[in-house]
Amino acid sequence: MHALAARRIDALVIGASAGGIAALLAILPALAFRYTFPVIVVLHLPDDGDSRLPEVLAQRLGMLVEEAKDKHPALGGVIYVAPCGYHLSIEPDRHFSLSREEPVHFSRPAIDILMTSAADVYRSSMAGILLTGASADGAVGMERISAAGGLTIVQHPDEAEVATMPLRAIAARAPTLILTLSQIHELLSMLEIH
Repeated sequence: MHALAARRIDALVIGASAGGIAALLAILPALAFRYTFPVIVVLHLPDDGDSRLPEVLAQRLGMLVEEAKDKHPALGGVIYVAPCGYHLSIEPDRHFSLSREEPVHFSRPAIDILMTSAADVYRSSMAGILLTGASADGAVGMERISAAGGLTIVQHPDEAEVATMPLRAIAARAPTLILTLSQIHELLSMLEIH
């Protein structure tokens, strides 16, 4: 795991569903204020209304958390959260794109859309983390990250509140690492800062 911590990371993408808020609160404090890459999060949320997730995370983590905005750049040192009711993707110029296309795996935002677009842009200098959840969303995205040479981390299914998403991702393509939340926290705390 120490060798992996020395990898160059230009973007970290995280997907989660049921049980995801607790999982995010368990791993994100490891980054504290030392990371220089964007952290981009898709959490399955109801399609209607405004999400208070950025506010909740910012309050609990004491870190800069923003809702991703269309055409805005993905800046380092910020945790971005996909807004309710919109798919979030990364454009080749590393700006965000929001769309209202049909849900994927009954979800909008969909983890697969963010991960596949980010893999196409950041290639081997990105990391993807898939956490607890109750659908197949994220499996295709993690495959794309792996194929691009990126680092893929899946929460250990035995620990996940809902194991479906981790199990689907592992079955689709073996991730770089299968870790508990405490191990993911440890790895994030060791990532080399560039």
